[in-house]
Amino acid sequence: MLAHPTLDKLNAMGLSGMAKAFSELAANGEAEHLSHAEWLGLLLEREWSSRYDRKVAARLRFAKLRHQATPEDVDYRADRGLDRALFMKLLGGDWINAHDNLAICGPSGVGKSWLACALGHKACRDDRSVLYQRVPRLFAQLQRLMNVDQTRFTNKSLRTVQMAVKGWRQASALEILSGDWMTPVLPPAKSFGNLLR
Repeated sequence: MLAHPTLDKLNAMGLSGMAKAFSELAANGEAEHLSHAEWLGLLLEREWSSRYDRKVAARLRFAKLRHQATPEDVDYRADRGLDRALFMKLLGGDWINAHDNLAICGPSGVGKSWLACALGHKACRDDRSVLYQRVPRLFAQLQRLMNVDQTRFTNKSLRTVQMAVKGWRQASALEILSGDWMTPVLPPAKSFGNLLR
């Protein structure tokens, strides 16, 4: 069997992970001892892994997480009063599906945003949409959008608001709001409701 036409067809079909695995297996002398089912299983596993990795990378890029935190990096020994069992339950994500809210509270510098980013990273790996935003910036953007004459909205600003609202309403979405909650930039409730319609 010719390898080059097979590789060309795999790449043309968008199966780049499978094509890379095919070329590696063809070059490996030990791969000759594999059965057809084992060979195909390895190719399919590599293609699935490649697609999963690309999807997670895209979700993490969209999430714009402030910290490169992962659940595996959480130090439960640090003196911040973190309950390991509770955090492991939060990592499960049932609270996201139930549309529950989570507020991580504590003194400055204990890693609240870092822990939120770790939860966001796990949510991305669990095929959930995540968006990290600083509260003062979010409220300032909403205030700016409400002060603009609605006939002057650009398509980009409308899409931004629509995506934010859609993200808030999705069952599998996690929005991380970080920052100073005491900043008095909240818009009046009536105009805020008009914006979200």
